[in-house]
Amino acid sequence: MKTLQSGPDTIYDVLGIGFGPSNLALAIAVEEHNAALPAGERIRAGFLEKQPRFGWHRGMLIDDATMQVSFLKDLVTMRDPTSDYSFLSYLREQGRLVDFLNQKTLFPLRVEFHDYFEWAAARVDDLVEYSAEVVAVEPVTSEDGEVRWFDVVSRDRSAVGGTVVRRARNVSVAVGLEPHLPPGTVLSDRVWHNSELIPRVAELSGAGVPVRRAIVLGAGQSAAEAVDYLHRTFPDAEVCAVFAKYGYTPADDSPFANRIFDPEAVDVYFNSPPGVKQSLVDYHRGTNYSVVDMDLIESLYAAMYREKVQGRERLRMLNVSRIRDVRPVESRLDVTVEFLPTGEREVLSSDVLVHATGYRPHDIGTVLGEAAKLCLRDEEDAVRVARDHRLELTPGVTAGIYLQGGTEHSHGLASTLLSTTAVRAGEIRDSLLTRRMAEAS
Repeated sequence: MKTLQSGPDTIYDVLGIGFGPSNLALAIAVEEHNAALPAGERIRAGFLEKQPRFGWHRGMLIDDATMQVSFLKDLVTMRDPTSDYSFLSYLREQGRLVDFLNQKTLFPLRVEFHDYFEWAAARVDDLVEYSAEVVAVEPVTSEDGEVRWFDVVSRDRSAVGGTVVRRARNVSVAVGLEPHLPPGTVLSDRVWHNSELIPRVAELSGAGVPVRRAIVLGAGQSAAEAVDYLHRTFPDAEVCAVFAKYGYTPADDSPFANRIFDPEAVDVYFNSPPGVKQSLVDYHRGTNYSVVDMDLIESLYAAMYREKVQGRERLRMLNVSRIRDVRPVESRLDVTVEFLPTGEREVLSSDVLVHATGYRPHDIGTVLGEAAKLCLRDEEDAVRVARDHRLELTPGVTAGIYLQGGTEHSHGLASTLLSTTAVRAGEIRDSLLTRRMAEAS
């Protein structure tokens, strides 16, 4: 098995930390740039991923769930429509191009898009070290006192009982988001975050554990999908959706609102004063936060009404409500739900509690360690990010840190989504080239 070279004599132009869609798109942008160049002019890139293989939200790959962005917002098309790493190229290779077109849809199945990602990742496999968990990023100072490199320390499967150090002029941090849970939540084999939905349900089904009632907390797309999935998977169970809203809010995917995810919108947002940035987020939260596709809303309502007609109501919407207490009782849970308008509380004996409560960016300090101390911060204590996605660092640092995701405060709503992933990868690649040329001149 090939491993990425290590040691101080091997210096990468960029090392990626994490290998989800963002750094995969960067790997492709680098690979396409390098394809026609002699070895001395190529960008030397490598990527470290703690998972044993490529995986993107595997726990929510529900068989009939579709993407919420157009297939044209894949890893390359918005940057280069002629790239053979596109979703359409994938379909052609799989022999499904005509079949897909006959569906007349812009939104593929999520499992199919994940397979596309795996297909693309396999084509740049020589750039990636899997089962390599980054544990430290250490600044390296040259003889003139400048920080010119970073030593990226990882626990690799190839390093038995130790760590591997790789040196880079730049790092690209793309570690995705981590599950967000309400304060005091204790996870168990009965209490999960929705990111574990598919494997957890498979464990219960495989062990023959009866599920008589399942509760899902949350009002967004993932919550509604979890409710629907549990309702279909456990046909004898009552499934309760708990949320503080009166009802699910439809996602605003109208053409004008969707322009907030255009590449040009990043420039508008980046150059706006703080007050305008906050207004743009507030105005357009309905495109992404705590909203649900209208088709799924209507499907759930139809199922609930159908059960009411039939006199066996398994699907319950506990709206304007919050969970106030969760107590394990033998092999079940006692979940206290409060109806907020009256304060009335009901204790529901449940087999499963799913927290579909969203995600949040990883703490940059945890990811970067010592290198995080070099990052400049704004008045809100958020890291300062340049337009080319490079963190602003203290004087005397010529090494670079690029951040993919976790930049909503600087680059807008699309920073954690797929919408501008291809374009951002091209911008980072071009920034690496521009800076390398400047250093050489």
